[in-house]
Amino acid sequence: MNYELEQYLLSHIDPEGDYLYRLWRATNIHLLHGRMASGHLQGRLLKMLVRMVRPERILEVGTFSGYSAICMAEGLGDGGMVYTYEIDDELEDFTRPWIEGSPVADRIRFIIGDAVKEAPKLGVEFDMVFLDGDKRTYIEAYEMALKVLRPGGFILADNTLWDGHVLEKPRPSDRQTIGIEAFNDHVAADGRVEKVILPLRDGLTLIRKK
Repeated sequence: MNYELEQYLLSHIDPEGDYLYRLWRATNIHLLHGRMASGHLQGRLLKMLVRMVRPERILEVGTFSGYSAICMAEGLGDGGMVYTYEIDDELEDFTRPWIEGSPVADRIRFIIGDAVKEAPKLGVEFDMVFLDGDKRTYIEAYEMALKVLRPGGFILADNTLWDGHVLEKPRPSDRQTIGIEAFNDHVAADGRVEKVILPLRDGLTLIRKK
């Protein structure tokens, strides 16, 4: 997508709002790999999907700066909750104040830890899961998500086109690309789910548990 088309899209959808705009800027100024944050277009899509599916409990694997968690929380109804896990404890000092200072802070539970190991211990059955963590362990996170997801629930997996690198043969040392390719193959062959990949931003796979 070229810059002009992207700007056209952004000018014809709901605005992200001042708080998310400031979080996006701060993410890109203060954190490495700031483009990992969902951003305006994907953020509005996440909110819309939450409005459509109407989940009560959402699990997010990979908080980063909190942008996507806030967007999903915006779409929740009364009593809804986003449980978001970040394995990198060095991000906590940046992310926690942004989440706790957001207008939807009461709908987000921010947890430092490994979601694959810790989320099942919550004893919560989720209606939606957003996978956006370490690509090297996407399959493990996916299998965990299926176990804690209700039948008919949805998994949203981010970065599944990986800047087009899924069309290339990765170097043996490129475990992120290898992980994404293995994940895509794994989901494609999984008869337990329905799935479709949206070529939005860096690729977003929508997966429904049968």
